Amino acid sequence: MSQQVLAALVIIGDEILSGRTQDSNLAYLAKWLNEIGIQLGEVRVVSDVTADIVAAVNALRARFDYVFTTGGIGPTHDDITAESVAAAFGLPVIKHPEAYARLLAHYGAEKFTEARQRMTRVPEGATLIDNPVSIAPGFQIGNVFVMAGVPLIMQAMLEGIRPRLKGGHKIISRTVTIFTAESALADPLSRIQEAHPAVSIGSYPFFSNTGGGAQIVARGPDAVQIDAVIAALISYCEGQGLRFEEVTA
Repeated sequence: MSQQVLAALVIIGDEILSGRTQDSNLAYLAKWLNEIGIQLGEVRVVSDVTADIVAAVNALRARFDYVFTTGGIGPTHDDITAESVAAAFGLPVIKHPEAYARLLAHYGAEKFTEARQRMTRVPEGATLIDNPVSIAPGFQIGNVFVMAGVPLIMQAMLEGIRPRLKGGHKIISRTVTIFTAESALADPLSRIQEAHPAVSIGSYPFFSNTGGGAQIVARGPDAVQIDAVIAALISYCEGQGLRFEEVTA
């Protein structure tokens, strides 16, 4: 069996922490990574403060196979991700020649302002991440991938780095919705979990005008084990006369 490959995400920006902007990159990245056999293991949201970005990047790059950051690589004064990631690696910041050439060609000499030149900054030795949407690239240094916060651009950048990522096993997920109080499922779920330690079993209650229940989600790399858990859940429901529905993953 292939090994587990883990990633972390650092979401950078005061606008996220203030609630002004709602992040959608997390959900997209988690699903995208799983498709290539990489699991997202931790997420941190940090402010536009160099020390906070440095601390997050250094803590996570030491523990995870890959670290992704989103946000803070634009042209304004508060776009400090490039300098902060460089500081985390103890590297100087340079204007990358290829990034500079791309943006100069895109804007033209008259419109290639100092602000726009800021978008060519990367840590010395970094590799560019192409941006087919708005030209200004992201970059990779070590196991850290620095990308834009704008979802459309971030998603396009991801496709460009797909060949650089080496995945492990893909996580399979199956769900059974059981229409009974979650508390009534505590004991049987504990027994099923104990019998199948390689499967992660989560219980997520829901409530509605017509009643409630819980969605039981089985996740893991082994389809046989997942099937066994689902079979055990269905068997329990049938034995207890509980209404249930299996949800397509």
